[in-house]
Amino acid sequence: MRRLTIASLLVFSLALSACNTVRGLGQDLESVANAGDEVT
Repeated sequence: MRRLTIASLLVFSLALSACNTVRGLGQDLESVANAGDEVT
């Protein structure tokens, strides 16, 4: 359980560091959602 928490925090921090602004994070989330819609 502890490894899962650490891994999740690591992935989350890397994702946040990839986005310079809150707007960038929103755009990234929107693009992931759009990609998921295209697959289904």
